[in-house]
Amino acid sequence: MNIQEYRQLQAERATLENLLKQLPASSVIERKGLEFRKKEVEETLASQPAPSRQPAQVRLTFRGRPTVGTHGIFADFGANAVKAFTDAVAAIGASQRTPLKARGKLPDREDYRLLITNTALGSFGFELEEAPRDNAFSEAPHADVFREVSPVESAIKQTMSILEATLGEATLGMDEMLIDADPRALQFLRIFLKKLADQDAVCALEFKDDVFHFSDVSQVRRSERRLSREYVHEEEQEISGQLQGVLPTRRTFEFLNEATGEVISGKVASAIADVDAITKVLNRPASIRVRSRQVGAARRRYVLLAYEDISGQGEN
Repeated sequence: MNIQEYRQLQAERATLENLLKQLPASSVIERKGLEFRKKEVEETLASQPAPSRQPAQVRLTFRGRPTVGTHGIFADFGANAVKAFTDAVAAIGASQRTPLKARGKLPDREDYRLLITNTALGSFGFELEEAPRDNAFSEAPHADVFREVSPVESAIKQTMSILEATLGEATLGMDEMLIDADPRALQFLRIFLKKLADQDAVCALEFKDDVFHFSDVSQVRRSERRLSREYVHEEEQEISGQLQGVLPTRRTFEFLNEATGEVISGKVASAIADVDAITKVLNRPASIRVRSRQVGAARRRYVLLAYEDISGQGEN
């Protein structure tokens, strides 16, 4: 039984329990049918252990001046580099849930802890593994602490995707990848790359079937530059005009800037939960707050952060 099937049975049991509570005493036949099915579900759940998933695992290896072949790595570099990498993964993961504050502790940092479980050879590095949330171990990690979908897995995938985008020759791919990336999360990743470049080191990442690697230090320095504030230009601004269109499913919008006559378009921020509500102020005088981002010479992209109807017609 997989996790999805297990959860479906749990949901069915809860539904049956609610139906039984609401059923009048006179509905004897219906009650027997529901109780019979509830017993079947409970027996199925009891007969099998709760399904689990394997913890997310990633191999982080290094080459260059701080390594001594496949024999070892200078301890100060290894410790600093691994910390910078895990901080970047945590920042990118946390930013997938909520926008990060410019300073302060990362939210839900404990959800993105990684363990060093082994050394990784080929060059030299480490095997990292998602830590169980309760840190409970006997001889091996308890499987039941890995039942839910892993935020660590999503964070590692996003980290690798951003790194791959920074190596592309064209800025369009970077633009698409970075438009939703949190600025502070990108800075954490840049810190990791800077630690590599400063020590003339490169890294490789292996996660499931995906492999990413830098060929030389010049690539590391280029990726670092492409994540810098000088290369990724970002600002927030208030614009007056009219909202002309919105696609709720795709979470996109179009807005006519009254000052320039330009129609800008972009994505609706996740902070705006009810995208359908934007349709109520279409083609009326409105003010919007947007975050604009430009990667290198690529086209400027926009994210709608907030909007206000200033037509005086009130809300519908």
